[in-house]
Amino acid sequence: MARLAQTAGLTDVQQEILSTVRDFVDKEIIPVATELEHRDEYPQQIVDGLKELGLFGLMIPEEYGGLGESLLTYALCVEEIARGWMSVSGIINTHFIVAYMLKQHGTQEQKDHFLPRMAAGDVRGAFSMSEPGLGSDVSAITSKAVKDGDEYVLNGQKMWLTNGGTSSLVAVLVRSDEGHSPEEAAAKPHKSMTTFLIEKEPGFGEVRPGLTIPGKIDKMGYKGVDTTEMIMDGLRLPANRVLGGVTGRGFYQMMDGVEVGRVNVAARGCGVAQRAFELGVRYAQQRHTFGKAIAQHQAIQFKLAEMATKVEAAHAMMVNAARKKDSGERNDLEAGMAKYLASEYCKEVVEDAFRIHGGYGFSKEYEIERLYREAPMLLIGEGTAEIQKMIIGRRLLEEYRFQG
Repeated sequence: MARLAQTAGLTDVQQEILSTVRDFVDKEIIPVATELEHRDEYPQQIVDGLKELGLFGLMIPEEYGGLGESLLTYALCVEEIARGWMSVSGIINTHFIVAYMLKQHGTQEQKDHFLPRMAAGDVRGAFSMSEPGLGSDVSAITSKAVKDGDEYVLNGQKMWLTNGGTSSLVAVLVRSDEGHSPEEAAAKPHKSMTTFLIEKEPGFGEVRPGLTIPGKIDKMGYKGVDTTEMIMDGLRLPANRVLGGVTGRGFYQMMDGVEVGRVNVAARGCGVAQRAFELGVRYAQQRHTFGKAIAQHQAIQFKLAEMATKVEAAHAMMVNAARKKDSGERNDLEAGMAKYLASEYCKEVVEDAFRIHGGYGFSKEYEIERLYREAPMLLIGEGTAEIQKMIIGRRLLEEYRFQG
């Protein structure tokens, strides 16, 4: 079948990787995704397969045992995986945000310690910014680290950790007012935040002294992958677990990682939208009304045309954002635009496919029902549409500043 959202200029290696992932998705993910999702079951067999393919080391440099591939390659793989089941793409997303942050900002000791095991998939990453009362205001973080001799003591409650239970490494952003007066910390809260690297046992309950993962949060969609809270109560960490070895840089390290995450969410939106289009265009040719397939009705053809155009536009913007990040340039504008457009278009394409299915779209026997519950998460993850528009607006005013 002809495919939408083709990417020009890929190397032979990139094409081979994508072909392998696409084949894995078609054979190992799509046939079981809906059943596992309805049971809210962690897809261990699928994760083991991704580990065998080497995907947990996709963006990790070769010197640490990874494949050393680009963000573009990673984003295109995520797009394929999300086409099969969005929850699986979530399992690798937070892993790669943490690996990327280590690669870009970690000390040499931290890179040597974590990256080879992350590349092998033996250490799985999660990252944590949000808190129960926080919303989109990262500057309002209340979790805190206090220096005590050669250690730091962390206290606070974090929220919405993807892979919170299954991970063995969490990058967490907390307030650390070390070196700042209370007045300075209040005036410039972003400069008094630090990212810590927490090693823990996978699972729920007390996973190391002072650290508790209470359990899975029951969600409308995005099932299978574990989303959790995290409670730090007197958690002690050595000073060498400050990312980069210097306090006060955590906000900027996290924002660098979030740019990767926003490209990932855009890629997920593209993948889910592609699958919704595939389901819609197939069903439209199978379902007959008034003596002909509904695909022959002009109203349905218009809908399919709009859906396909949205898939293409979102894909192009996602690819542009990934390539901009790979070039080493600032890409917050492009990543924000890609995340905003792809998530909004994904919701619209999924809803159109749902409408094409008619009453059957409301049945759990049909795959589109699962997609209809999954798409809304993309409107929120890695920053809401409103946050993306705020970022985009500010950057546009920087670029087009009036000199009158």
